Amino acid sequence: MDDEFEDLLAQIPPQEELPPGHKSGFVAVIGRPNVGKSTLMNAILGEKIAIVSPKPQTTRLRQLGILTEPDKQIIFVDTPGIHDPRTALGKFMVEVAVEALRDADVILFVVDASVPPTAEDRRIAGLIHEAEQVTPVLLVINKIDLAGQGSARDARIAEFRELVPDADWITTIATQGVGLSELVQRLVDKLPTGPRYYPEDQLSDVAVRDIVAEIIREKALLNLDEEVPHGIATQVEEFKRRSEDMTYISATIYVERESHKGILIGKGGRMLKTISQQAREEIERFIGTRVYLELWVKVLKNWRRDEHALRRLGYRLPRSK
Repeated sequence: MDDEFEDLLAQIPPQEELPPGHKSGFVAVIGRPNVGKSTLMNAILGEKIAIVSPKPQTTRLRQLGILTEPDKQIIFVDTPGIHDPRTALGKFMVEVAVEALRDADVILFVVDASVPPTAEDRRIAGLIHEAEQVTPVLLVINKIDLAGQGSARDARIAEFRELVPDADWITTIATQGVGLSELVQRLVDKLPTGPRYYPEDQLSDVAVRDIVAEIIREKALLNLDEEVPHGIATQVEEFKRRSEDMTYISATIYVERESHKGILIGKGGRMLKTISQQAREEIERFIGTRVYLELWVKVLKNWRRDEHALRRLGYRLPRSK
């Protein structure tokens, strides 16, 4: 038994403290990039756990979002979008998502109703069919408000249902909270009875430093265009509480090319200042103190294709045999 599993067992409250029929389990939230997985999870939890941007492949790491109520604990596993990987980073992201699929008690397959099913949607459906014999599936047809009206809407729903014809399904508008209460109830119906795996006040398994790094990356994604965001990684170097009301944070933003460094800093440092200001404001709301944030920009050439660089930046790749 490894140390991580022993630590998890130690956190489980005694069964007698839980109501009869308490439901719990892990829900893998999967789908192609930019279908709204992180938005959906944040909306259900009522807290921002995963970063969100219009850029595809925003989520790079597995993130847990934990919903605890008196009769249930649902552990959402927000995964990177499954896509055709072209770099070591992309391969890692897909492996993270597929691993979550294998370990799930329920699979939440999220699709984007604003467009017809894509080749990536069909690829994910194929992966689901491999697990479907033992794992319940809930198809979430998100952004249903963008699917048209009447027969056009019904046809779009039918197209997605054909991908996983035996699965339960529901339509949602995650950005507006539409359909989410019913979605949660459908999940509860599919989960086994079980213990609480995490304390009731815990919302995620991601360390505060890592969430801060992701907030900084999100602000860069939202402010930069085209190619640059995909080559950005962030790492918090220092995180110190200097007083009850002040936290000092130093972080590095890595880019792959010298030209990207100039774009990120901007003329007269304006772009970096904008990113820093937006990140600082959100970090202050998140940790509850004022923040002094220092950002540095460094070039780490072709880091997305370099497994050594990926490990240095915290991506836990499998060791080469």
